[in-house]
Amino acid sequence: MRTFRPEAWLPTTKKEVEARGWDYIDVILFSGDAYVDHPSFGAAVIGRTLEAMGLRVAIVPQPDWRGDYRDFKKLGAPRLFFGVSAGAMDSMINHYTANKRLRSDDAYTPDRRAGMRPDYPSIVYTKIIKEIYPDVPVVLGGIEASLRRVTHYDYWQDKLLPGILKDSPADLLIYGMGELPLKELVSRLQAGIPFHEIKDIRQTAYLADEVKPLPDDINLFSHEECLRDKLKQAKNFKHIEEESNKQQASRILQKVGRQTIVVNPPFPPMTEEEIDASFDLPYTRLPHPKYKGKTIPAFEMIKFSVNIHRGCFGGCAFCTISAHQGKFIASRSKESILKEVKEITRMPDFKGYLSDLGGPSANMYRMKGKNPDICSQCKKPSCISPLVCKNLNADHTPLLDIYKEVDRMPEIKRSFIGSGVRYDLLLHRYTDDNLNKAAHTYMEELIARHVSGRLKVAPEHTEDNVLKMMRKPSFELFGQFKKIFDRVNKQYGLNQQLIPYFISSHPGCTEADMANLAIQTKKLHFQLEQVQDFTPTPMTLATEMYYTGYHPYTLEKIYTAHTKEQKLAQRQFFFWYKPEFRRQITQALQRIGKKDLIGRLFGKL
Repeated sequence: MRTFRPEAWLPTTKKEVEARGWDYIDVILFSGDAYVDHPSFGAAVIGRTLEAMGLRVAIVPQPDWRGDYRDFKKLGAPRLFFGVSAGAMDSMINHYTANKRLRSDDAYTPDRRAGMRPDYPSIVYTKIIKEIYPDVPVVLGGIEASLRRVTHYDYWQDKLLPGILKDSPADLLIYGMGELPLKELVSRLQAGIPFHEIKDIRQTAYLADEVKPLPDDINLFSHEECLRDKLKQAKNFKHIEEESNKQQASRILQKVGRQTIVVNPPFPPMTEEEIDASFDLPYTRLPHPKYKGKTIPAFEMIKFSVNIHRGCFGGCAFCTISAHQGKFIASRSKESILKEVKEITRMPDFKGYLSDLGGPSANMYRMKGKNPDICSQCKKPSCISPLVCKNLNADHTPLLDIYKEVDRMPEIKRSFIGSGVRYDLLLHRYTDDNLNKAAHTYMEELIARHVSGRLKVAPEHTEDNVLKMMRKPSFELFGQFKKIFDRVNKQYGLNQQLIPYFISSHPGCTEADMANLAIQTKKLHFQLEQVQDFTPTPMTLATEMYYTGYHPYTLEKIYTAHTKEQKLAQRQFFFWYKPEFRRQITQALQRIGKKDLIGRLFGKL
């Protein structure tokens, strides 16, 4: 077992800074999460990235934003800038349920303690810092700021809000994964360029009084125009999503009041060397010693897991991954992955079982276009919806090789796949039969050797009209996958469960669609557990449909359940098998003119 001295972590207090003999700090990071020195936690990644550039970096996790602001003052002012992040989740999703009820716990806080961060820390922290240190630059990052970079619908306030830089006095916003833009920023600062002259770094956004236009700029409808006309907000989104997923993207401009939010195009996907460099930094992979004796649930969930790639080309309408990480896959080398697995085997309490070898999707490792020139011209948000792209090299062989190499390690008893599996990639019939054989082998290997009792997959719905809105494949594919799952289980004498995830109240979904979902899942002998109401989150296609009532790509009108009563009417169909729901479901089917479904739902199969 490997142990660490206290100075192995980045300093979090004045005492820890003094113990290092520092008389100044280059960058101070404020985070809404507890400090876990692990590559799955953004503040640690950014801190270690800056440290590797020779900077002196400190982290202030979960500062107290009430009272005298002592947490914001205790380390003084940094030499270069402050960094601010709300944490690994949008604070409002962290704080509230889909029904807008306040959650009683926080997975990113020791012992799940609630109330350790405000709503919208990206705004609150930055305002406090600017009040105390008005002349020190602030760089805003993290998923909350990233997905709120332009006008967006806020479900919790139920209104359209301007890009977050209008409310947060930060000097620069970094969207997406922050290593590359931060390195570029620091390089320019170290070259002597003043912070406020730095305006053209990729993957950054800023608020400007005046902007010199470029030939390829995309001018969105202004925030005020979107407030007056929901159709204009819908039209804006199409540009935003496309530019977020293009290799040759344009700069985006949006007026808000008399100012303009400037969003520079993203960096190209990280190379293998770049992503390896980030994951190979000297993380302890453990919470800071200040949390000794306390449990941080988010860390417990991932501490024996390995993230092998970034990005997702699924483009699901309700998901924020492609808006934040992009659709192009950045994969780590086998050497880097095996090195991290070796580090895990030396962690306290490791018993030989890896909980996950995955990523945003479990089985997209090393997948990319066969002809990169086609990808460079593409602006589609998904490589697999509505059909799998003919240019996609969906070879599962490299992933099988990773599994094999990990399982050969003497310290590993079993490696499991905890990330969601895209069965549409596995069941698609490719023109190259080698891809078909690799996909078949992967399914057998996955089900027989890498399932920890339950395999999670996400059909999300059963009805084609809803699945089309979700950018998800036909439910028939799930049925095919279940047959294979059951066959392999029987072949190997296993008693494993297939756990499907479903969503109610998604844009385009009606009560009749939910009734059909109940019937279809009953046929497959499922009594559903992993279900949720659709929660609108900034910068997703589904959220734009929910707020505007239009599909941003077709501009057709889309029905969406909005009221609490409408949502409960849909959600109840998940639980048709519970006696207490039978009467109200029967009444609902009569009300919507679907009496014929009553017998099918409550009768024998």
